Amino acid sequence: MTRLYTDELSIGYGERLIVKNLSVTIPDKKITTIIGSNGCGKSTLLKAITRIISHQSGEVVLDGGDISKISTKILARKMAILPQTPESTTGLTVGELVSYGRFPYQKGFGRLTKRDYEVIDWALEVTGTKDFKYRSVDSLSGGQRQRVWIAMALAQETEIIFLDEPTTYLDMAHQLEVLELLQKLNIEQERTIVMVLHDLNQAARFADYIVALKDGEVVKAGTCEEVITRDVLKKVFHIDAEIGRDPRTNKPMCITYNLLKGDHTHEKAIHPIYATVSASG
Repeated sequence: MTRLYTDELSIGYGERLIVKNLSVTIPDKKITTIIGSNGCGKSTLLKAITRIISHQSGEVVLDGGDISKISTKILARKMAILPQTPESTTGLTVGELVSYGRFPYQKGFGRLTKRDYEVIDWALEVTGTKDFKYRSVDSLSGGQRQRVWIAMALAQETEIIFLDEPTTYLDMAHQLEVLELLQKLNIEQERTIVMVLHDLNQAARFADYIVALKDGEVVKAGTCEEVITRDVLKKVFHIDAEIGRDPRTNKPMCITYNLLKGDHTHEKAIHPIYATVSASG
């Protein structure tokens, strides 16, 4: 049985629809990456699936039931989300921030139990942040902070983790560090990972399944071989791409590309992808 999928999902702000009648399945125990130009609905889709925002019509189905009918605490035991811009951590130590992941399991006065402390230490150990436990989150580097936020998500003990552009603002080494950590969690612990990425080559390298969006609709969903193609990238980003093979992974990769002539409306949206693909290539 498929654990998580959307059925004819429409999401918008006011009268403007961002996502239109979208039906997509999230493979269980796999890494799924959502790609698309700026403003196509990637982050909006993640927020609706995790119930951060409501949707106009359709439904999100988890374990056979509509998530709108699942209690907040029960849902928080099933899925965790790391937003694009996490909330301020001013004054918090790493251990304190990670402890927030135990909220769905707290009862009464909300005191942490022995089990809570064990899970917190485990999450710190797995993400390589145990040595930072008593340090201020604000004193850490960008890559270290991102790993701490992932530790908090792990402390929720959910089988599904959503991440909205987890590599944004990180240098190349820290981007790879975060993505390899997520891949390790998927392989060793069978966590279902769903993330939005801008870098096409990172998406191809780490994802088992890719969903390509354009104007709130699915252009193509499938394996990286099925999605990272000249035709799909033309439709999604309005580019003429040269596709090759990564010599280390044998996965498809975008070697270079040109904007298709005669339409400059996508130039602003494509530019960030050009920067990341060039940096990672």
